[in-house]
Order: sequence, then C-alpha cells, then structure tokens
Amino acid sequence: MIKKVNTDKAPKAVGPYVQANKVGNLIFCSGQLGIDPQTGKIVEGGVLEEVKQIFKNIEAVLEEAGSSMNHIVKTLVLLSDINDFAEVNKIYAEQFNDVLPARSAFEVSALPLGAKIEIEVIAVEKN
Repeated sequence: MIKKVNTDKAPKAVGPYVQANKVGNLIFCSGQLGIDPQTGKIVEGGVLEEVKQIFKNIEAVLEEAGSSMNHIVKTLVLLSDINDFAEVNKIYAEQFNDVLPARSAFEVSALPLGAKIEIEVIAVEKN
C-alpha cells in the first residue's frame, strides 16, 4: 500500500506529484529545490543557500513520514553546474552523522525555476 506524504513545512508540489510516497518502511521523496515554503520562491544567495534550504525541506518531509536525515539510504544530486559540486559537498557532508547514504550526482542542462541544485532521497522509517 502506498501512503502519500505531504507537509506544509516543505514547498507544496507544483505538479502531479506528492512530496513523498511511503511504501512499507521505505520513503521515496520527490526532488527538492531550494524553495522557501513560506514564499514559494527559490532562496536567494546562490547554490549554497539553495542546498541549505533543500535539506530543511527534506528534513520536514522525512519528519512527516516518520523518518529523519539519519535514515536516508540514497540521494540523487542534480546540479546545473558540476563545478559547484565541491562547495555543495561541504554542506552535504554536514547533514549526515556516521551513516552516509549512497549517492549519485549529475550535471543537468537546466532545473525547474532556474534552480542551481535539486536533491531527491530515499529513506527508511525510524524504528
């Protein structure tokens, strides 16, 4: 059975998708942009500010789903400029404790709303 996960603490879906789907103890989160849920706009300040907001959004969705950042098992990072990867990696590393998720990272030609980065995650429910 698939349970839809949505929270007002993260940006609303702007298309035919949900913030996450929970199947058993797995949580499949849609990609998050650096959108401030209060304004509905990408945060200003560049890729580092965007990635900080993305992790706030992911944390809110996971919390709603009964999980946390420490329960992420896989991430997908999409960058509009792969040259930002080293800077992003510093913020990324700060988000996780001892358990690091598996990760893929790619440069893409464009992201929605002119975003510089998008991150999606798969997590497990807290025990």
